[in-house]
Amino acid sequence: MNEQSTLNALLQDPLLDPALHAIGVSVAEGRRISDDDALLLYEKAPLAFVGTLANIIRERKHGGKTYFNRNFHIEPTNVCIYTCQFCSYSRLIKQREDGWEYSMDDMMDMVKAYDGEPVTEVHIVGGVMPQYNLTFYKDLFSRIKAHRPDLHIKGLTPVEYYYIFKKAKVSYEEGFRQLIEAGLDSMPGGGAEIFHPDIRQQIASDKCTGEQWLDIHRVWHQLGKRSNATILYGHIESYAHRVDHMARLRQLQDETGGFQTFIPLKFRNQDNQMSHIREVTTVEDLRNYAISRIYLDNFDHIKAYWPMIGRSVAQMSLAFGVDDIDGTIDDTTKIYSMAGSEEQNPALSTKDLVQLIKAVGRQPLERDTLYGIIMDYTDHVFPDEEVYRGYTALPVVQR
Repeated sequence: MNEQSTLNALLQDPLLDPALHAIGVSVAEGRRISDDDALLLYEKAPLAFVGTLANIIRERKHGGKTYFNRNFHIEPTNVCIYTCQFCSYSRLIKQREDGWEYSMDDMMDMVKAYDGEPVTEVHIVGGVMPQYNLTFYKDLFSRIKAHRPDLHIKGLTPVEYYYIFKKAKVSYEEGFRQLIEAGLDSMPGGGAEIFHPDIRQQIASDKCTGEQWLDIHRVWHQLGKRSNATILYGHIESYAHRVDHMARLRQLQDETGGFQTFIPLKFRNQDNQMSHIREVTTVEDLRNYAISRIYLDNFDHIKAYWPMIGRSVAQMSLAFGVDDIDGTIDDTTKIYSMAGSEEQNPALSTKDLVQLIKAVGRQPLERDTLYGIIMDYTDHVFPDEEVYRGYTALPVVQR
């Protein structure tokens, strides 16, 4: 069934709520839905309804294309000066003996471990500690670029930058200019949690505010750079708080156009101060992906982190608005497993990721961080993993 016939069948259902019908018509005509519309979708829309609308939007934007990249993570430390109620990952300074604090040489050894491998991105994010200051990260980024100039550095969140720049007594703009000169290429989307102060005060009261998070991304975008955005959902927030969060992102995206991807992150309740809160269901995960895709009309991509939700749910999400499932995560990154993710040792080969995407009828595309296409695996056949490691990549196309 093609897009138009699927939509027609949806809208002709005599039992469909008239308000939901109106939202369906808006999507059919390519019009933006309102905050009230988004709230109604959360409160009343069946999974099949939002999934159909989200998939229509996804296929208008990308067809069957599904993106992934070859990346690895470096987590400088899990010791942190901040206390977030939902965090299963960090250790307070008083628990320092239970954590890790990598040196510059430690982190360079991690980078060098991928020499000769076709990874394109290093993702650097961790706890906030005084020794990981502006000078430290300038030196680290410079050393990474000197060793491997082609490796894209996606580094640190506004939570880290707010502390680092304040400690260095520099403006956001000046701090970023120094880090860009050192080799920083783009910013991940972490630390957003929930912007609304009523919720943020309860779950992350001592880190940067929602307004500060947005201001830091605004300055980054004004410097011509790209970043991602996240939401932490499924804890004490209401649907209205989710809509408020996305509304602030959509407004900033209208202003700057600097966001690439929106990444809903599921709250996991293992070993944190919110362990008494039940996790939401897979159905709610899929509804949240779908409504995000419907509402955030000015975001090109919706990403699902497969290590956090598991491979099967990641596959299902590709029919609910998601077009990106992140990367190979070629390491034993601790953030996911310590938070109680579905994948306790999250790493997939490129062959595994390609097969995961093809299994649900989508087109696997290896991308770089800025969504330049490195290789189309739609018709690629893997004799074995060693053959893959010798492939000749297609030229990177920047957009």
